[in-house]
Amino acid sequence: MAREKFDYFGALERQGKYACEEALMLVELFRDFDPATLPEKLDAMHAVENSADQQNHEIFTHVATEFLTPLEKEDIVELAHRLDDICDYIDDVTQQLYMYDIQDIYPHALAMAEIIEQATARLVDALREFRNFRKSRALADHVIEINDLEEEADKLYLKSIRDLYVNHTDEPVYIMAWSNVFARMERCIDACENVADMMGTVVLKNS
Repeated sequence: MAREKFDYFGALERQGKYACEEALMLVELFRDFDPATLPEKLDAMHAVENSADQQNHEIFTHVATEFLTPLEKEDIVELAHRLDDICDYIDDVTQQLYMYDIQDIYPHALAMAEIIEQATARLVDALREFRNFRKSRALADHVIEINDLEEEADKLYLKSIRDLYVNHTDEPVYIMAWSNVFARMERCIDACENVADMMGTVVLKNS
């Protein structure tokens, strides 16, 4: 009896959903921030990140053992790596809050988290279309939306860091802590754009 064919596109979409789940958890964490509950929320987010790692491992296992894949093996591996980066980076944001013993959420941080959530949601939309990339018209639109969100995040990052250094000159630890948190949130957005750009590259290579 023939072994059931592994659904690479479905697996990549599941990875995107894990990233989106983490991003939504980050928004909720910022929206109703309570430092006393941070350790348990960090554990909950880390559990999602572990699930994403397991999905990543499953993809790599099939790529390594199967002769025929729907895309070039290197492209599948690169996409899986980049999707895993998003989960790792969102998890890292929460760890920064814990390490620096953040007690309240800095202005603009919630807005930045919401951009991350929007970018991951559009990424899931794009991944859903990806299995039909040769025919899909919506895929390119989703990629553009992610790129637009990355530009919006860049502007907010610039504004936030300037605000830190202009209005908190007497709080060097506060500046350091939130500069690092914002830098890691920007990295989350960049990682979403990296996946979107890679999908665009795959489309061009296979057109």
